[in-house]
Amino acid sequence: QVQLVESGGGLVQAGGSLRLSCAAAGRTFTTYTMAWFRQAPGKEHEFVAVLSWINGNTDYADSVKGRFIISRDNYKNTLYLQMNSLKPDDTAVYYCAANQYYTGRNYNRGGIYDTWGQGTQVTVSS
Repeated sequence: QVQLVESGGGLVQAGGSLRLSCAAAGRTFTTYTMAWFRQAPGKEHEFVAVLSWINGNTDYADSVKGRFIISRDNYKNTLYLQMNSLKPDDTAVYYCAANQYYTGRNYNRGGIYDTWGQGTQVTVSS
């Protein structure tokens, strides 16, 4: 089972960009479907993006489509989330999550992921 550590969060002005990283410790990173979730204060956990291990397909929450890009570097065992045109509503703690061999359709549900990072804070000022 992989262990996940996020980094790259911080404070940015609206319209700016950040790139989050999620380093995975483990030898089988390539067999994990990887996702990003976020949680803002007083709000529920929210799906952000997913990247399938088997075909590289991606999907995004409507709120971030066209602004965020999820990618992975299998040589570095690292997942990324490039966040552009940031808005104050993007302020949240961002988590990466993993599920080995997952190919189902419920990838936007946090309950299907069995490994999570500790989270990294992203704050977007107006």
